[in-house]
Parts: sequence; structure tokens; C-alpha cells
Amino acid sequence: MRTVVLKAGATVLTLATTLLSAAYVTAHLKNPAAPLQPTVLNASAGSTATGPGGVTLGPSVQPGSGQPVTSTYAS
Repeated sequence: MRTVVLKAGATVLTLATTLLSAAYVTAHLKNPAAPLQPTVLNASAGSTATGPGGVTLGPSVQPGSGQPVTSTYAS
């Protein structure tokens, strides 16, 4: 008798978890109007922009004159 109660309890818990998970997922569907990728601003070399609070933003990656790395060492 105790085995049947444990199995029934486990089955009820599993079904309840499945139903609650399904309800949560359907309540949080993806917005099909949302953009897949954020837009990227084209920045020319040396261009700057003003960010929030009057902070001046500029390009952070500058071309260098170093040789490209062709291989790395990993232990």
C-alpha cells in the first residue's frame, strides 16, 4: 500500500510540474516583432559620439602595426 501511495505521489508531482512549466512557457512567449540583432552604427575612423551624461565615446579598437599571431601555445 505504501508503494502505491509513493508512486501516485510521484506521478501527481510530475504531472503538476509539467503543467506548471507549460503554463509558464506559454505565458512568456517570444515577441515576434523583436529584432534578432541590435542595429550597429557605422563609425568612420576617428568618429566620436556623445553618450548619456555627456560622456564622449570614441572607437575603442584601433588598427595596429603588429604582426598577426599565427599560432599559440597551449599546455
